[in-house]
Amino acid sequence: MGEFESANVETPGGIKTEMSEDLKEKTPEIENKWVYLSIPIVTIVLAELMIYSGRKLEAMGIYALVLLGLSLSIIYIKNKDIQKTYQSFLLLPLLRLVDFSMPIFYEEKLYNLIFIYCLMAIPVSIAAINQEFTSTQLGVTFKKIGLYIPLSVFMGLLLGAGEYIIVGKNPLIQDLSILNLLSLTIIMVLLVSPIEEMIFRSILQNRLETVLGGRKALIVTSILFGLMHSGYGSVYEIFYITLVGAVIGYLFYGTRSLPLVALIHGFMNVFFFGIIPLLL
Repeated sequence: MGEFESANVETPGGIKTEMSEDLKEKTPEIENKWVYLSIPIVTIVLAELMIYSGRKLEAMGIYALVLLGLSLSIIYIKNKDIQKTYQSFLLLPLLRLVDFSMPIFYEEKLYNLIFIYCLMAIPVSIAAINQEFTSTQLGVTFKKIGLYIPLSVFMGLLLGAGEYIIVGKNPLIQDLSILNLLSLTIIMVLLVSPIEEMIFRSILQNRLETVLGGRKALIVTSILFGLMHSGYGSVYEIFYITLVGAVIGYLFYGTRSLPLVALIHGFMNVFFFGIIPLLL
């Protein structure tokens, strides 16, 4: 880590934090590091380009091969850092395959998210344990949560409005009744966003920081986060979510707070998938 010039970070809400010393270790020397990393990155990018062009079946085939290839590689690769990095990459094809293959239990897509992300909670939890990160590195802390909640609502509104401008109306609820809003908020804030942020920030970004350093890890993770939104078929959406991923990733790097980034992500979804399209 430690590629950013300063370990002291001030968030948009004026929250100053200081990176702990155990998060500023130098990256290890790994022979052919970029060869190992480029294989999963390039194949994931290829699969997402297939999804962008509407070829989901081909994308699922690529992701199935990625999942199998990374799993087998972990057995034969001796370097522990590459093993754990591949394990973190495994969660991306797994998320896509579970999403695409999950049967439709409800007409409303919102409630199908419960099955997808509850299922993903199992491998994500296992991966988080096997990565051998400290709770500080994972961001499992509720420090300053009273300050983070209003900040996340405000940032969620701004980011959700930006996505609405790009994508347009895409509501997951029929109206703004109390029950619908409560369901949307619970699912997005307490289930979907914590699992996704655990995958992209707590596990993937953290692991890439140990291999590549802070700046490169932030760039790679943000690009992959943006590409995983290729299903909208909009290049502007991919670029926008990449930027959103960079903002959230930088906040995670500075605060090491999973609740903060999960709340921002969750409220962004609440505004984008519910409040804004049904108010306008």
